[in-house]
Amino acid sequence: MSWMNEFTISEEVHAALNEHRPVVALESTIISHGMPFPDNLAVAREVEHAVRSNGAVPATIAILNGKVCIGLESAALERFAQATNVMKCSRRDLPFAITQGINGATTVAATMILAEMAGIQVFATGGIGGVHRGAESTWDVSADLPEFAQTNVAVVSAGAKAILDLPKTLEYLETAGVPVIGYQTTEFPAFYSRTSGLPLTLSLNTTSEIAAFIHEKRRMNLSGGTIVANPIPAQFEITREKIEPAIEQAIAESVRAGVSGKELTPFLLKQMHSITGGNSQAANKELVLHNAKVAAQIAVDLAAIKKKHTFIAL
Repeated sequence: MSWMNEFTISEEVHAALNEHRPVVALESTIISHGMPFPDNLAVAREVEHAVRSNGAVPATIAILNGKVCIGLESAALERFAQATNVMKCSRRDLPFAITQGINGATTVAATMILAEMAGIQVFATGGIGGVHRGAESTWDVSADLPEFAQTNVAVVSAGAKAILDLPKTLEYLETAGVPVIGYQTTEFPAFYSRTSGLPLTLSLNTTSEIAAFIHEKRRMNLSGGTIVANPIPAQFEITREKIEPAIEQAIAESVRAGVSGKELTPFLLKQMHSITGGNSQAANKELVLHNAKVAAQIAVDLAAIKKKHTFIAL
């Protein structure tokens, strides 16, 4: 069956795609599993506003009653933000959520898949998943990482979530041939913190350069995605020295509670919020807004490049 029959595309997104205007995909896990209502709704709307303010159309992706939605109208976004028992969906879960007619929140991996199907090339999130600390014994590796090696969507993030093993995450991505481009940085950002001590091979200073990279990668038919590592703005940063003790405490709590699998990250983020007195959630919000802004600018530049090349071809 054609995806056109399976997807519900908002009028705003449908028009933008038909007119080849810039569109930015947004995930829905941050809404359902990131923070409580009504904070989650307020942040979701702020993120969409950040995309629009920078010249692109936001496409929040979610599953509502088994239907894949590419872009949520205002009323649907509010219903989703208030929904309970929302399934966190990665690649393996998508067919289940659809056939069972349930509500599903898309992770980075699932959002990439659905964005590519819909023809959206740029996606903004908070932080990507990665290799968990202690993975040498647990083998806990996010499904986001193999997705980057096969799904051709550019993802703007503040690096990987700081609760992860960042050196191992970068090693995985390097082995998989996934380009990680530092935006105005030569160091991999650590989510809440601007620096991690981990140097990046690739670094670009403008969104137009990143758009040119993405276009060339597609022109060469190189499979897989691109990670744009965009550090949290300096005024909202929580330094590694301040955040690391909170991370270690949150991980210790997860071990005591026996939490693992796809429930681990939401549990750790909730613990971090409690331990830091809400500072981690405030930083999370600001970095997501910044990523949405940069992603929109990249999408605008990419649309301009595609228009120029189409004109030349004609």
